Amino acid sequence: MADRVHVSKPQTLNGAGGPPAFPAAKSQLYQRPAYRPQPSKSRRRSGRSCCCSCFLWIVLILVALILIAAIAGGVIYVLYHPHRPTFSVSSARLSALNVSSSGLVTSALDLTVTARNPNKKVVFLYDPISVSAASASSGAGLGDGSFPGFVHDAKNTTVLKTTVSTSGETVDPSAVSGLRKSGNVAMVIDLETKAGVKMGKLKSKKIGITVHCEGIQVTAPKGKKAAAAATPDAPCKVKLRVKIWKWTL
Repeated sequence: MADRVHVSKPQTLNGAGGPPAFPAAKSQLYQRPAYRPQPSKSRRRSGRSCCCSCFLWIVLILVALILIAAIAGGVIYVLYHPHRPTFSVSSARLSALNVSSSGLVTSALDLTVTARNPNKKVVFLYDPISVSAASASSGAGLGDGSFPGFVHDAKNTTVLKTTVSTSGETVDPSAVSGLRKSGNVAMVIDLETKAGVKMGKLKSKKIGITVHCEGIQVTAPKGKKAAAAATPDAPCKVKLRVKIWKWTL
C-alpha cells in the first residue's frame, strides 16, 4: 500500500486565517509634539538693561543742563546784577462816571503810570501793554485801555499816559448802588504784557508780566464837572508769568 503524505496547513499568527499581523509603525506608536519656541531669557534681560541705560542717560543729561543753567545764571547775576522793573500809578482822574438804572456803566479814566528801570546794564523790551481798571470794593469793571510797546533803557524812567474807558459795561446791581453813593472810588489797576531782556548783545525770549496796582483813591465827578486829578503814587507789584506746557506759573 502506498504511504499517505499529510501536508499540514500553515498557521496564521492572528488565528483568524487572515494575513499575518506586522508590528505597528513607529509613527503610530510615538507622535512628536509640535515645536513651540520659548521666549529667550537673555533677550528679556538685554531689553531691560537697554531701557535702564537709556533712562540713566536722560537723567544725566537733565542734571547736566540744570547745572549749566545754574552756572550761566550765576555768571549773569555777577556781571549785571539784574533787578525787576518797578511801576507806580502817579496820576488818576475820573473824567466821566455814569451808572444807569439798568446797571450799565459808562466811565473814562485818565491814567498816568511811571515805569522805572533800576538796572545799569539791563534793557527791557516791552510789547504793547493792556490796561484794565475796576472798583476795589465791588470788582465792577471801570474800563480798558492800552500803552504802546517801548524800549526801556538802563537807569531810565518812562512816563506812560492813556485813557481807560468803557461804554455800556454791565455790573451787579449791588455794585451799582455802591458806586452811586460813594463820593470817592477805590480802584485797582492791572497791566499785562510780554517783555524781554537785553544784556549787551544777548537778548532773551519774551515772557509774560503782570502788574497789579491797588490803594488808588479817585474822586467821582459831579455832573459835567470832572474830578480833580489824584496823585497817589501808588506802588505796584510785578509778577512774571512763566508757562510750562499747560501750566502758567
